[in-house]
Amino acid sequence: MMFDGLRFVLFHIGVALMTPFFALLVLALWFMPYGLREDVARLWCCCVLFWLWLTLGIRHRVIGLENLPKTPAVILSNHQSAWETVAFRTIFPQRLSWVIKRSLFRIPFYGWALRALEEIGIDRKANRRALKMVEKQGKAHLAQGRSLVLFPEGVRNPVGELGRFAGGGARLACAADAPVVPVAVDSGRFWPVKGWRKQAGTITVRIGPPVDSRGRHSEEVNQLARNWIAQAIDGVP
Repeated sequence: MMFDGLRFVLFHIGVALMTPFFALLVLALWFMPYGLREDVARLWCCCVLFWLWLTLGIRHRVIGLENLPKTPAVILSNHQSAWETVAFRTIFPQRLSWVIKRSLFRIPFYGWALRALEEIGIDRKANRRALKMVEKQGKAHLAQGRSLVLFPEGVRNPVGELGRFAGGGARLACAADAPVVPVAVDSGRFWPVKGWRKQAGTITVRIGPPVDSRGRHSEEVNQLARNWIAQAIDGVP
């Protein structure tokens, strides 16, 4: 137990030490092309995942990469831990933008870098205004060749649970005629929502066939994505 605690502390010390360096590098490149900033962010993500494996023995496998469309897409994923907020930048080959809580921008270094990466920060309490912001800015990011990542549950849920999906991501996809890529993760098996303990093992990421949003209502698209994720979660061994 004590050894596990020391490894956990060591992991967080390492992340705390490397984050300011990469964040300041992203900030230094603020007025340079977006690709340079995201490359730095991807490198930080790779370093964090390597350190996670080295200290806590958590790695991952990806199933379904062949399902990714060649065009920018709206990626809808279930949310079980902070792990996927780091790992997705290393898994998806496309340039990525994220829809996040606006409050994250206030976190020193990490939040500043998120702002420099032009992430879409929303106030979840301002529901209607948030939807309009996601649609307006999301369409602009898709037009620039970036895929959008959203966690439509809004919060992290433990293994075996899947929350209600907010409709902002599907609505954006339908407005932009962009495909929706459903993604299922089981990160909560090794990085639980509650508690500090983490368990060594292999996280599974399943990428589903894209849902064509053209000619469909956003509610249908949203439900199709949720149905696939629900089935994929049940299928994870």
